[in-house]
Amino acid sequence: MRDIRPESGLLSERARKNLNILDVIRRAGPISKAEISKFVGLNVVTISNYIDDLLRQHLVLEKELDVSGGGRRPVLLDLNPEVGLAIGVGMNLFNAVSVCVDLSGKIFSHIKMDKKSSDVKDVVNSILEILHKTIETIETKERIKGIGLGIAGIIDKEKDTVRWPQKIGDGYSYATITLPLKDIIEKEFHLPCIIENDATAACFGEQWLTLSPEVKNVLFLFSGVGCGIMINGDIYHGSTGCAGEISIYNQAQDKDFNCIAGNPCFLKRWEADLGMVDEAKKILKSSPKSSKLLEKSASPNELTLKDIFCAAKAKDELAVNIIKNAGKRLGIKAAYLVNIFNPQVLIIGGGLEEVSDIMLDAVRRAVSDWAFEEMSREVKIIPSSLGDNAIALGAANLVVRQVFSQV
Repeated sequence: MRDIRPESGLLSERARKNLNILDVIRRAGPISKAEISKFVGLNVVTISNYIDDLLRQHLVLEKELDVSGGGRRPVLLDLNPEVGLAIGVGMNLFNAVSVCVDLSGKIFSHIKMDKKSSDVKDVVNSILEILHKTIETIETKERIKGIGLGIAGIIDKEKDTVRWPQKIGDGYSYATITLPLKDIIEKEFHLPCIIENDATAACFGEQWLTLSPEVKNVLFLFSGVGCGIMINGDIYHGSTGCAGEISIYNQAQDKDFNCIAGNPCFLKRWEADLGMVDEAKKILKSSPKSSKLLEKSASPNELTLKDIFCAAKAKDELAVNIIKNAGKRLGIKAAYLVNIFNPQVLIIGGGLEEVSDIMLDAVRRAVSDWAFEEMSREVKIIPSSLGDNAIALGAANLVVRQVFSQV
């Protein structure tokens, strides 16, 4: 079984050129060799040599002739998306999602399942279940090139394992569980697998599928607890593959790391829902008639993030204010990241895009107030365009990207 790895830093010069050429054809095709040459920055003779190889492997097709400016009319080239398929799986705050795409990114299969829990056993079973269901929908299984998985946790790129923080109780006590997910998936399905952090997969998916090729410096804030980072068009993994964890934690934090500026402190570990559910519960317990939030819940203890989002969409004042407060907290953390990375685009996702019309105004205002003007005036802050599908599509297209680089 051929190993596929997403780190662009490991690509040879030839692999990188193949990737760049095929990416231009994917984005701009049908396109001539001369136009590819301008985009990639290689001379036409070199482009022709690479294209000849891609034609032999049927990754590229010759199409109708372009209009000539005089002399021989140039042949147009386009991607042959039918050569292969890629599967991607991802989870956000609410759902497990699986997609099957062709090499152009077109979706052929899409399955969504409610997220059962964050328990490690449930997560692994959900991944295997949704993959089985996805593969069952594919008639030509021999076309599948690989599986991509975007998942929370610390990804060990050397061992291809996931260090999963299994929460114990209501506090910040965790049992660390190491999952050999790559081995589990490859043994189960006999297909090569790429494992990537959820925020990183989502960030790559947005840049690969929705942003213009000129946008190369991108951050993806995944529910405020993780950050996908792309620098100069490449995924930034850091020296050990763990970059993007945007909180710090120590068991002694309550003694040594108190923070009165925010609750919780902007550098401390946050809950994935930014503390919105806890905030709503506290208010409703002391003033149960202050909102319509309890119309679908028997008590504040049964309140969910979905309840808050639905109430906010119905203009419930308490729900709207809770989301605005969370947006401000997230915006301050975002301002810190904007100052560090000076990105062109900052994407808010991981489920928070469901209330982007409320939350993003608060995030943008906080970034404007807290980040340096030189950084804040340039960054474009937007909701995830891919929504629930961001992680799965990013994971699937990481497989596509490796197909492009390994021809």
